[in-house]
Amino acid sequence: MSGLRELKKERTRRAISEAAITLFLERGFDQVSVADVAAAAEVSKPTLFSYFPTKEDLVVHRYADHQEQTADVVRNRPAGEPVLDALYRDFVDGLARRDPITGLNDHPAVLAFGELARSTPALTARAAEYLARAERSLAGALLEAVDVPGPRALTAPLLAAQVTATLRVLAEHNWHRIRDDGQSADELHFEAVSHATHAFDLLAQGYAGQG
Repeated sequence: MSGLRELKKERTRRAISEAAITLFLERGFDQVSVADVAAAAEVSKPTLFSYFPTKEDLVVHRYADHQEQTADVVRNRPAGEPVLDALYRDFVDGLARRDPITGLNDHPAVLAFGELARSTPALTARAAEYLARAERSLAGALLEAVDVPGPRALTAPLLAAQVTATLRVLAEHNWHRIRDDGQSADELHFEAVSHATHAFDLLAQGYAGQG
């Protein structure tokens, strides 16, 4: 029974989110109330808030769903695989899957969602909170990693900040190449992998190592 309850809860959560995003894309984030979303999803406002604590979370929960990803990659990587190799591999795998979190996805709904999230200040601010949490989670995982050099208490958060920023910049670049330059995800895949390789080389070697 618990499995069925969890499935029902997930369906309700997804229905509320999809109703919200549909309304926000049609009318704009600031023009839609939480009551509007609850009515569209056919739930009460208390039910809505039990799934999404804030109006912004109706959109940016998709970022929240990824906030443990890099930490999980570090903790679950194969024995002996260097941290940066694991993070690079995970990002390149995401590019191959056209994972929206990598920016390399040209589906109209994904692009519209990206535009909404990036053009609404309240959503941008809330997404930044989740990004900061992801960075802290990654720092915690790096603190446990055996191949992170000392002083570990400083190196772990420094590397987490650099990796988090690198992944964000790569994703933003891919998204803008599709939206602004009219390139398809398939056309950009090779370029996106090349840019990821360059970015992780910078992380591994630093500016001085680029020659």
